Amino acid sequence: MMTNLFSSFDPTSNIFNIPMNWLSTLLGMLILPSSYWLIPNRSSLMWNLLINKLYNEFKTLLVGNKNMGSSFMFISVFSIILFNNFLGLFPYIFTSSSHLTFTLSLALPFWLSFMLYGWINNTQHMFAHLVPQGTPPILMPFMVCIETISNIIRPLTLAVRLAANMIAGHLLLTLLGNTGPMIMNSAILIQILILSQILLLILELAVSIIQSYVFAVLTTLYSSEVN
Repeated sequence: MMTNLFSSFDPTSNIFNIPMNWLSTLLGMLILPSSYWLIPNRSSLMWNLLINKLYNEFKTLLVGNKNMGSSFMFISVFSIILFNNFLGLFPYIFTSSSHLTFTLSLALPFWLSFMLYGWINNTQHMFAHLVPQGTPPILMPFMVCIETISNIIRPLTLAVRLAANMIAGHLLLTLLGNTGPMIMNSAILIQILILSQILLLILELAVSIIQSYVFAVLTTLYSSEVN
């Protein structure tokens, strides 16, 4: 029983006997945007510019205004792959994007969801998509088989393309790095090796960006085909 009408306002909250009396005063700060706390720097401005460019490009690939929000999903996929590709270029860091376990876990759910959505909601369009326009009648059975096979192997091609490109660059870097102890007696060969390693690392930086972009763009194109 309350002895005082105003005793209901007493700060007596606790979690595991830890006083949390004034925590509610700070909860309002959680809903403030991050830009309130962070001063925009060059990296954040560059990242925002990249996201806006990707959004404008993915928006043109998607069909219909109802799919405009999907572009943020593909931007997130691009960011995840780009982040993992960049991390893999540092020494002693596991390159997850060079393994089919990672790439298939991204490609397969996307492809499966697109196929289920297309065949359930746009069945006639999906059947029409199996035969390209202008195909001679005698070639229609073959085109159906070819288009069906190409649709089935799409997640595998997406996954293998990303994994193979990341593996190839890392293998070249490793093979060149292993030749270092063999040519320690030649200063000219060491300089050539270091220069080639730097150039190859720059190439791998470009490949990591290009492959994440290709994965996101192809996924966007596959989603636009089912509408």
